[in-house]
Amino acid sequence: MKKKIVIAITGASGAIYARLLLNKLKLLQNQIAEVGIIMSTNAREVWRVELGNDDYQSYPFKFYDKYDFSAPFASGSAKFDTMVIVPCSMGTLGRIASGVSDDLTTRAADVILKERRKLILVARDTPLNLIQLRNMITVTEAGAIVCPAVPSFYSNPKTIEEVALTVVDRVVDLIGLENNSYRWGESQ
Repeated sequence: MKKKIVIAITGASGAIYARLLLNKLKLLQNQIAEVGIIMSTNAREVWRVELGNDDYQSYPFKFYDKYDFSAPFASGSAKFDTMVIVPCSMGTLGRIASGVSDDLTTRAADVILKERRKLILVARDTPLNLIQLRNMITVTEAGAIVCPAVPSFYSNPKTIEEVALTVVDRVVDLIGLENNSYRWGESQ
């Protein structure tokens, strides 16, 4: 069955993770029924600063305003399978943990959790304070998956993109999509 996926991009540093995930989803479209994207105002600015462009506009997915509560995934009846927040700011994590649905990102996350569907938070901050750690515990107990943007080096990545892809490939696996990527113990 093809996946219906919500991608929320917040203003935390790490726009490269969002860009690489959108690139992967574009390549894996044969496994996807629909992708909806929410980008915060800060996310657009961080994208421009970190990636030097605004090419997020060129993806073949539908973008929703951060306050568009009529978006299909603002309701559980739309049956979106998975939501990924990449990168996930600590403010967004905190609002989700406390049940504050003040924009489309937090409303969609609330819907995904209440419907017992898959919420993946690609947390991007360091170091972490006790409040942030407790928020991670709270969302995990509520059913979310906290997938920190911590790369692996088993595959001997040579570029920044290859390093960041180690995180993105984990996210793609968590979504449940078939993906040709490095696997520990398998010859490449």
